[in-house]
Amino acid sequence: MAAVTEDEVEQVRALVAAIPVGQVTTYGDLAGAVGLSSPRIVGWIMRTDSADLPWHRVISASGKPAAHLAGRQLERLRAEGVPVRDGKVVLRECRWSPAS
Repeated sequence: MAAVTEDEVEQVRALVAAIPVGQVTTYGDLAGAVGLSSPRIVGWIMRTDSADLPWHRVISASGKPAAHLAGRQLERLRAEGVPVRDGKVVLRECRWSPAS
């Protein structure tokens, strides 16, 4: 994995904190907004430093939740009014684009 600066971590954290209730964004959207080389870097940041953030609003580009958190993540998203069909978020109806 590429080296990640503290500033990049804080930029990702700020963007995740800004995702409105009822909307989601993808790991790739966040990586692109911050200028990171891979969505996997955002995933690493989320795994290590997101307990105080609305982590459930960040999903894969396929609309699928994280496999190990699927039940909890989809439950939280549904409670916020995020459209979910067949176990996937309907991105075209609720995708938030972070400012770059």
